[in-house]
Amino acid sequence: MEFLCYHRDRPASLPLREQLLEAHWSYMDNYAKQMIARGPTLADDGATPTGSVHIVDLPEAAAARAFAFEKPNYQAGVYRDVLLRRWHNTLGRTMWDFPGGRTGGNRYLVLGLGTGQAADLTVPHDGHELIAYGPLLSDDAATWLGTAVLLRAPDPQTARAVLTPDRYAAIEVHTWQFGGRPS
Repeated sequence: MEFLCYHRDRPASLPLREQLLEAHWSYMDNYAKQMIARGPTLADDGATPTGSVHIVDLPEAAAARAFAFEKPNYQAGVYRDVLLRRWHNTLGRTMWDFPGGRTGGNRYLVLGLGTGQAADLTVPHDGHELIAYGPLLSDDAATWLGTAVLLRAPDPQTARAVLTPDRYAAIEVHTWQFGGRPS
């Protein structure tokens, strides 16, 4: 089962986040083989973290909740909230398989929080800039709750346009970058 976990940072939590960096990496090392995508969202300055995205393949919802809420950063109070949803890997690959590579261009997390009938269930025909794409689902995967996308785009407006605008209660666009333990 695939899950999207988006931890949003609490204001002024950067010093605590930096203090916990090695604990974070050690925790994430335990999930390296289950990762589909990962990385921080960033403020407008392109450097200050505002959150952490992890898309993981885990055996059950309880394992996903443990992953999300046992993170050292969560336990220490770095995050203000957590979005945890079932997700379907429509592209069938990890971010490391993205043909565009780890660097170059602007990268974004686009979250469409849905209402009503499902939308954007198929990959857009011009999806060559998609890094990860799929629907957000209820715990039993029976109800569509939105869509989550990681992509490369020239600007936030272009990134937002990957989703059908009138089918969502809200669409969020966050600057994002590839994550993982530095080499």
